[in-house]
Amino acid sequence: MTTKRVAYCAVLTALALIFGYVEVLIPFGFGIPGVKLGLANIVIVLALYMLPAYQAFMIQLMRIVLVSFLFGNLSMMIYSLAGGMLSFLVMWLVKKGDAFSIIGVSIAGGVSHNIGQLIVAVLAVQNLRVAFYVPALMIAGLVTGCLIGLLAGRIRPVLDKMEL
Repeated sequence: MTTKRVAYCAVLTALALIFGYVEVLIPFGFGIPGVKLGLANIVIVLALYMLPAYQAFMIQLMRIVLVSFLFGNLSMMIYSLAGGMLSFLVMWLVKKGDAFSIIGVSIAGGVSHNIGQLIVAVLAVQNLRVAFYVPALMIAGLVTGCLIGLLAGRIRPVLDKMEL
């Protein structure tokens, strides 16, 4: 990796960390436990389109670990890792297929993030009744994924012009 690429990844990681902190400070509660807007995912979606997948993955991993250690707890890290890793994998696969726009990729990420967290919740409480949240979480993932995708779609052309 060039020095420029390392610096670019560091800036994206810091930006994702800042967005994660903003979400901790200003909870965007939608009345459903665990539902957040996912502002930091703007950075991850953009990184997926602008960097090699392994670098975008490392930004995602560093964001989750840092936000959890600095502003959360171990439980938050476990849920975030499950949702974030599944979300990244799904977004990468969907993007790789070139059948979806950046909005579609983001929606797939939002929905799969909630699925990953729901799997951890079912394992943690050892009760399938948690699945009661599936419809609400799928709708939340769809809406937040769409919003994040729209924002990322607006930001990407600006970053492309900067030739980073």
